[in-house]
Amino acid sequence: MAALFSIGYATKPIETFLEQLRNHQITVIADVRSVPYSKAFHDYHRENLIQHLRAAGIRYVYLGEELGPRSPCDAHYEKGQVQFDRLQRSERFLKGIERLLNGLNKGFRIALLCAEKDPAVCHRSLLIGHYLQREHALSIEHINHAGALESEVELERRLMDETGVVPDMLMGETESLEQAWREQSRRCAYRRPEQ
Repeated sequence: MAALFSIGYATKPIETFLEQLRNHQITVIADVRSVPYSKAFHDYHRENLIQHLRAAGIRYVYLGEELGPRSPCDAHYEKGQVQFDRLQRSERFLKGIERLLNGLNKGFRIALLCAEKDPAVCHRSLLIGHYLQREHALSIEHINHAGALESEVELERRLMDETGVVPDMLMGETESLEQAWREQSRRCAYRRPEQ
């Protein structure tokens, strides 16, 4: 199976973004934004992005409906915030995961695309990477803002530092990693606008 990557465009010029994709031999961008547009960076509007990627010889697939952080289903929310553990069990999410795995099995080098600069605050790691590592033992490499790699394993260990959840005499490392993920998800998961 080919490698799975993730990348956030944040404030990157499109040329830097494309260069980083080339450096990691990415052949497909899987756009996992629920809304595939940017208020400030128009090169990353879906239609514009497709043109840039096509010119660079990189394929594009939109998976925001399946793997995006905003669910249309009320059952996936608690007090207005999406619950990633519920979303991970949904039929739509699992179909998106299946599409990703099929692409990887065909040998494509896929990068999940979202806007966030740091994958530690983005659903591409907290929702998708977490699930794939736990349920499929799949290795995910996050391309950081400068173009270097951070594995999902390294990222989840970093979450312990960021949340202050660490192993102690009552909680082992596995439980601490899961608790740190839950805390970070609580901090970062999509919240519906108050009405």
